[in-house]
Amino acid sequence: MQEAQERAEYTLVARKPSFGLPTGCPICLPVYIHLKLASFPFHLNFNNTFPDSDQLPYIESGTYVAYNDENGGVIERLREDGIVDLDADFCSLPEWISMKAMVSTWLAEAVMYELWVGSDGTSARAIYYSDLPWLIGKALFMKQVYVVKQRFGITKENAERKEAEIYKRAKIAYGALSTTLADQTFLFERPSSLDTYLLGHVLFTLQALPESSVLRLALLEHGNLIRYGEKLKSEYLEAGSSSSVPQFHSEASSTSTRRPSNSSSKTKKQPKREKTEEEKTFRRRAKYFLATQLVAVLVFVSVMSGYDFSEVEVDEDDGFSYD
Repeated sequence: MQEAQERAEYTLVARKPSFGLPTGCPICLPVYIHLKLASFPFHLNFNNTFPDSDQLPYIESGTYVAYNDENGGVIERLREDGIVDLDADFCSLPEWISMKAMVSTWLAEAVMYELWVGSDGTSARAIYYSDLPWLIGKALFMKQVYVVKQRFGITKENAERKEAEIYKRAKIAYGALSTTLADQTFLFERPSSLDTYLLGHVLFTLQALPESSVLRLALLEHGNLIRYGEKLKSEYLEAGSSSSVPQFHSEASSTSTRRPSNSSSKTKKQPKREKTEEEKTFRRRAKYFLATQLVAVLVFVSVMSGYDFSEVEVDEDDGFSYD
């Protein structure tokens, strides 16, 4: 079983690189980092066809596919399947469990708030919608802002209080993590998924969020967390960047298309090649995607026209409780 896994070729499909990061997506980046910390060989492909798909990132090898929106996400699925497991020695440690919970909830929520509500949305549009027509990207962005406000239970009346609570929890998490880390290389002796999520958060916050970001400024108060991010980025992400060859993934299926390179230097005009069935299928899917997104935009604009998103009313039981 182990030998078969070592022989298999795995491909991580993520959103495109941006902000000087191998992938600009705050959900995709930790998966990339996890594989790097585990010294797990993989190829890196990018998918721009479905920018708001919950399936991204995913990892595939032959008929095996682990999606982000299934079984606790890619990292948990890889651990359960015995493919990549960095947590075997830590899962029963209470302090490790609480630290991971803080990173995956309080800090993840703070990033989500910054991307969609606490900023002008420039970073979010660059990550998710920059390849879409402006109108579609704008409408999808507004729709996601509405969804995020609902998730946090943000209304016009409680917006300031909710924001203060989100940043307060993030600052508490930074303080606890900084104290635990001290001057160590990793939070607990050797790398684990806790480092995966924290390193992803640190790099994304420093490089993807604007300089005026409240979250970024709070992180900069902890010098050892900054040094931690810079050191691990240098050792694991930049030093071994040649181990995976980025390609743009043309479709969100579990089948990667690889074509041999043509080194011919002939200048003679080549006859027009007939499209394969796979290429025709992809074109149909792309047209269908744009059509459905356009319909969604028209419906969204017609329904929400004139609606004040800042006055979204959400029952307190449906939102997150910060008490």
